[in-house]
Amino acid sequence: MATLTKRDLVVQISNETGMVQHHVLDVVQKTLDHITDALAAGDTVELRNFGIFEVRLTKQRVGRNPNVPGSQFIIPPRATVKFKSGKIMRQRVEKLSATMKRKS
Repeated sequence: MATLTKRDLVVQISNETGMVQHHVLDVVQKTLDHITDALAAGDTVELRNFGIFEVRLTKQRVGRNPNVPGSQFIIPPRATVKFKSGKIMRQRVEKLSATMKRKS
């Protein structure tokens, strides 16, 4: 499986739209910046047919060091981003799971 980088995304969009790569990079970066800013403010970001990003607070829990028996420490609650895929993305990825099962 390959990895899609921001650079790959910019090149593909530039080739499809005919826009200059530098302008496409600015648009992609501004989009990611606005999503990050919204999440940092505690807002939920919903992109139809793609998915929903929402900020959740993890619970406080007890951590243990396996190298030091009997040691325990508290892991404080913290904010994390949860992603829930949209219907179309979920359906397209499910098609891939059948292909991957056949290969393994």
